Amino acid sequence: MDLSIIIVNYNGRKYLSDCLESIYKMCDGIDYEIIIWDNHSTDDSMRYLEDHHADRIKLFNSKENLGFAGGNNAGAKHATGNYLLLLNNDTVLLDNPSPAIDVLKNDNVGVVGIKMLGSNKAYRFSAGRFPSPIKLFKLSLLFEKRGGFKTGDFHSETPLKVDWIEGSFLLTERKVWQQLHGLDERYFMYAEDIDYCKRVNNLGLHAMYVPSISYIHHGGYSVQRQHMLKKSLHLYVDIHLNGASKIWSKLALWINFNFKNVKKAFKEIT
Repeated sequence: MDLSIIIVNYNGRKYLSDCLESIYKMCDGIDYEIIIWDNHSTDDSMRYLEDHHADRIKLFNSKENLGFAGGNNAGAKHATGNYLLLLNNDTVLLDNPSPAIDVLKNDNVGVVGIKMLGSNKAYRFSAGRFPSPIKLFKLSLLFEKRGGFKTGDFHSETPLKVDWIEGSFLLTERKVWQQLHGLDERYFMYAEDIDYCKRVNNLGLHAMYVPSISYIHHGGYSVQRQHMLKKSLHLYVDIHLNGASKIWSKLALWINFNFKNVKKAFKEIT
């Protein structure tokens, strides 16, 4: 088995059909399996999957919501492929992922991502540099814009060495995953992909971004998710930074998130 595609689902029924059909279409010629770990959905996801895809997937129903990290770790335990692809349930593959697999086969590469597009097929940032005090002062440098790269780098045909890859399409070697014991489950959601890439980097392996192939990610953002992101970034700083960098990063996070809240409150009363 070449590729194990792991999808964590939580109340994602409306996305599952397009996601799975894109895999069936775009993974032609690849020896692959699909593992779906359902995080105790309360919609009709399980019924839909059992009725329409049971013969083409490995389906597991969790008794509780394990989060993104926990769900992927649980699903990966059932994987048999040489390579693991963590794929969000609200994604649609637009190309065959074989070029990404070929890049991952290089000895010095540990994780690979590809170009991400939004629902309107506009480019969305999906790779960057590791968090630092400066980037955390302005989170857009970390997630929303270029993250220290030239804009054109993300639209060329040449694979680009980056620090981290967005977790909605994260391709890694199973032996590297096992060596690192998968995702850190202290992150319930957000930044676990950055943390994983940091630990891959600590092994002396690179993260690569392949802009010649792409996928759609419908994911959105909310106030609740902003709170979870803040918590996860604080955890990342606690784990991976020390000394002055840790102190300044903590201050940067506090200023960034609290300034946004103060600014919002001021607008509401003026």
